[in-house]
Amino acid sequence: MIQLVAFLGNPGAEYARNRHNAGRLLAAELPFYSSLGWRKKYRGLYAALDAGSLAAAHAALKPAAPDSGTEQAAPPAAELPAQFHFLMPETYMNLSGESVFAAASFFRIKPEEILIVHDELEIAPGALSLKFSGGLGGHNGLRSMKARFGTAAFWRLRIGIGRPGDRQPGKGGGPGSGGDIAGWVLSDFGRAEEEALAPVLAAGAEVLVRALAEKPEALLPEWSKKTLNTAAGGQALQ
Repeated sequence: MIQLVAFLGNPGAEYARNRHNAGRLLAAELPFYSSLGWRKKYRGLYAALDAGSLAAAHAALKPAAPDSGTEQAAPPAAELPAQFHFLMPETYMNLSGESVFAAASFFRIKPEEILIVHDELEIAPGALSLKFSGGLGGHNGLRSMKARFGTAAFWRLRIGIGRPGDRQPGKGGGPGSGGDIAGWVLSDFGRAEEEALAPVLAAGAEVLVRALAEKPEALLPEWSKKTLNTAAGGQALQ
């Protein structure tokens, strides 16, 4: 069962709307976000949520579609961990693992009980992917995690940002186009992109709540890769 969630990104107002900060942007969509008491700890911003509050947030979700393969039932609050831990590393992306390792060590949380929320070049904008372990896709935050924990066996909730030029093949993709990956991930989402991203982040927040309250394995049939029709308010495409 997942006990620690880390939202990857870079600290500071100048990075707040960057593609690389998609994980942090998702955190703000959590239904209990405003009630979290963030404080500086473990080389990041840390907050905790009690099991009862998580169970209430889960109960408020709409039932999963009958054919989605997602189990709606969650264990009673008494069977959940007493607390769920949330972390926004402030070490900058390439040292994210240092912050996550500090929190995990203090609470004695195993790598397989950690969920990392991050941007993903390898999946298209408008897509979400929940996965366990696997490759790192060249992501510096994930590389830092593996270097610090000695394993890649942790959960990931990936928010697709695509590669430079993905939005308009052959015409460039705005700042960072032409293969400049660093420039791409460190550039801001455009206005139209932010509008399209909104339902993706909302869906991601719901997946995260379900992953905490239920067994995350139960969500894999539907969310190992889900493309969202952002023009239709986030309705999933089949």
